[in-house]
Amino acid sequence: MTFKSLIALAAATVTIATAATTASAGVTAKVKSDQGYVMAAGKSKMSLYTFTKDARGKSNCYNDCATAWPPFFAAKGDKASGEYGIISRKDGQRQWTFKGQPLYFWAGDSAPGDITGHGVGGVWYAVFLDGGKAPKKAKGGYSY
Repeated sequence: MTFKSLIALAAATVTIATAATTASAGVTAKVKSDQGYVMAAGKSKMSLYTFTKDARGKSNCYNDCATAWPPFFAAKGDKASGEYGIISRKDGQRQWTFKGQPLYFWAGDSAPGDITGHGVGGVWYAVFLDGGKAPKKAKGGYSY
């Protein structure tokens, strides 16, 4: 193998490793909503929510709840990284967390930046990324 080939192989390995690290976090988007920037899933760019009835590191949303609020599932090869964690749900699936809080989508959202689930039932909140300043409607929810 030539020196140039080794350099190219090393560069490709670094690129793949960087892409895998970014993908392993699962959440790679910051999307603008009508109330500020929210965390969104990387590929779909759909807003993510937390459920105040969850315990840190434990989901309490199953059955009908999980139909309306689909969990943000982690793929088999995904690995926790930094503030992003993965929990095992009682149904055996793996779900992403952020700072210990399980993450969900809302079935009522239809486009990136939608946060129609924000404040539903006083227990569901979009994850805002506005430097810790949650909008007034985010009372009781999480803001990062």
